[in-house]
Amino acid sequence: LSNKSNKCSVEPLSSNEASSTDTTYGFVACVIAVLFYGSYFVPVKTVDTGDGMFFQWICCSAIWFVGLVTDTLFRPSRAHPAAMLGGALWATGNITAVPVVKFIGLGLGILLWGSSGLLIGWASSRFGWFGLNPEEVSKPIHNYCGAGLCLLSAIIFFFVKSDVQKRTSAESMPLLIDDRVGLLRSNLWIFMISSCYSGCILAVFSGVLYGSSFVPVFYIKVHATTNSSMFTGSSQNEIDYCFAHYSGIFLTSTVYFLAYCAVMKNRPRIYPRAILPGFLSGLMWGLATYAWLMANYYLSAVITFPIINAGYGLVAALWGSVVFKEVKGLGNLLLFALASCVVLAGSLLTAYSKI
Repeated sequence: LSNKSNKCSVEPLSSNEASSTDTTYGFVACVIAVLFYGSYFVPVKTVDTGDGMFFQWICCSAIWFVGLVTDTLFRPSRAHPAAMLGGALWATGNITAVPVVKFIGLGLGILLWGSSGLLIGWASSRFGWFGLNPEEVSKPIHNYCGAGLCLLSAIIFFFVKSDVQKRTSAESMPLLIDDRVGLLRSNLWIFMISSCYSGCILAVFSGVLYGSSFVPVFYIKVHATTNSSMFTGSSQNEIDYCFAHYSGIFLTSTVYFLAYCAVMKNRPRIYPRAILPGFLSGLMWGLATYAWLMANYYLSAVITFPIINAGYGLVAALWGSVVFKEVKGLGNLLLFALASCVVLAGSLLTAYSKI
């Protein structure tokens, strides 16, 4: 009987099995993040968002709501307040999102800020920028090649011409492409962006801020084990910093919105139709970032940044080409297919460098 009971007992997971389980959780979280990031602008595609200041505040309010719910239900956090700095960086980049999309389009905008965010986020983790410890991978050559292919895919996507500029029907999507009348109705500050070149510069600027938004969290984790640091004893789980990160986003966006109201002499441009779609966009972004933080915990940022940044660009491009028919012509479709294959190959190489 004793032998039978021993056979029926539950064996604890070996280190290899536990590692395999963590890796699976991490890649599932990456898929969730890619799908939500690539789709979070879709709810406001047909909604006029004006200069974007009201929209960004509604979106950031929803993000904070996601943080509040997840913090209450799953992991009450005790994160250091310095983690809010990352949220402030992201919110600063986010106020340029609508102007960028208006002038260079959603596809090019996402690809530019995604690729610049990929470079900053991946390189800071891989090489230890900003006071971080360099992260090692089991197959560094595969990791370098994967990150390079993910960046190459963004360059190929750049040459895919969108048909959205030629569409003038009611489905022409005010957020993505406004006609000249719509632009004239926008607030004056948006006219400071007078060319595609300036729009591209803003997109890269926002991407750098997006890619740096997790740096404060990583910095706290690195210095949590140092006795002389103010961050000593801080959590090593990225998810514990989620609510602080989201609080930094909401606080910063509120400050920007109040400053905007002051500049507009308390007559801000409010777009009621953008409230529910904007809130839904914020919910999707909040869930995507929660999944990304979970993926960072199970995999590491040097793995997740190339996969997620390149992946959500592909999802956004699929929305535009398959659902909204923005990509037409054999040459454009071939380029789109090539870029899709490159991003998939880059993501697989990056994932393989972890195994």
